Amino acid sequence: MDGKPQGLTEQQKQWFASVRANLERETGKTLEQWVEIVRCECPETRPKARNDWLKATYGIGQNRAATIFGVAFPAEMGWDDADGLRAALWTDPASAAVLEALEAAMADLPGVVTGQRKGYTAWSRKSQFAAAKPLKGGGVALGLALTPEASPRLAEPRNETWSERLKAKLVVASPAEVDMALKALLKTAWDRS
Repeated sequence: MDGKPQGLTEQQKQWFASVRANLERETGKTLEQWVEIVRCECPETRPKARNDWLKATYGIGQNRAATIFGVAFPAEMGWDDADGLRAALWTDPASAAVLEALEAAMADLPGVVTGQRKGYTAWSRKSQFAAAKPLKGGGVALGLALTPEASPRLAEPRNETWSERLKAKLVVASPAEVDMALKALLKTAWDRS
């Protein structure tokens, strides 16, 4: 693992393909019809506002909306622009230094896939086992596929946008906090993925 976003695991690729393949069966409209609808009708220009509009107007959830908007507005940064998403997210040098320390801590874990999302960086093997997002003023919020009982450093996450598998969270204020104990937590979460 070189720390550079690699995209999606095979399982994640299959899941997204199924979202696309089942869109017509589950919504009654083809992807092309949805693209036409959002291009012609959606008054919003910001991604979150577009998602909210599509959900409020047609009941379309976030994953289907991402599929539709990815085709309707391909020039905008999407999940397939991992480098652009990463550059836009990790602008704070202190947070970026923590991210690099986390990536170094996972460098020896085999089969790790780094996935970049708009609001966080995720790590998966078969399924997501960790995610990190920068915090204002430096530091990183790290979510792990563990329970808070696994360590006194862990707490229950609140209102996070990463995978619901990540049931524990901690704040990593500096690269020095990526210590042996945190590396062991990352390994345990990786083992469970």
